[in-house]
Amino acid sequence: MATKLSDNEINEKLKALNELVSDDTPWEQSGDTIKKTFMFKSFIRAFGWMSQIAIWAEKLKHHPEWFNVYNKVEVTLTTHDAGGLTELDFSLAEKMEKFK
Repeated sequence: MATKLSDNEINEKLKALNELVSDDTPWEQSGDTIKKTFMFKSFIRAFGWMSQIAIWAEKLKHHPEWFNVYNKVEVTLTTHDAGGLTELDFSLAEKMEKFK
């Protein structure tokens, strides 16, 4: 089971993650989650990106909460069985940024 990160670890990892952001939308912490809205040129690009991320999520055995409408994908990450944010959340968020 993944270990919940401390507030200091979360702040450090969130800062490092936001240095990878390729658009103007940073990841934000909201309680025991991190969130971001990704925008794409079209529905097919958004759906294609989600398909790529789904493969990584399965490899990590860590699945996002996400919502898609046309070219927008809203993502929320947390590790439910750890009761908050873990390394898995930041690993998956990093993959999301790299494939954007």
